Amino acid sequence: MNHAAELPLWAAIAVAAFLVMGAALALIGAIGFFRLATFYERLHAPTLGTSWGTGGVVMASMIFFTMIGGRPVIHEILIGIFISITTPVTLMLLARAALYRDRAENDPLVPPSVASSNFPPADESKS
Repeated sequence: MNHAAELPLWAAIAVAAFLVMGAALALIGAIGFFRLATFYERLHAPTLGTSWGTGGVVMASMIFFTMIGGRPVIHEILIGIFISITTPVTLMLLARAALYRDRAENDPLVPPSVASSNFPPADESKS
């Protein structure tokens, strides 16, 4: 029972292309995570690799199961949406937690908080 043999050539090429693209982007994210030096630099590469890599795999899966099942398979878009939404939110939460920790430890490489800087207060009577 080999479903891949039932795929038309154009669909097999599209599935393979999307799978290779998704895997390559995930690999680039993993290499970026390994190669970059600081925590803040390491946040960016895996986030893009996860988001775009998942998109490629989801597209390949949608094409494959649409062609095999003979009906549109679009519920997998939810997977892509959830990953596209949760990955950046997680990135921001991790970055803010690390920034808070670094400021609490008085790391000289971290800029001060905007709230603690010496900006004059806003004049509320002009509004």
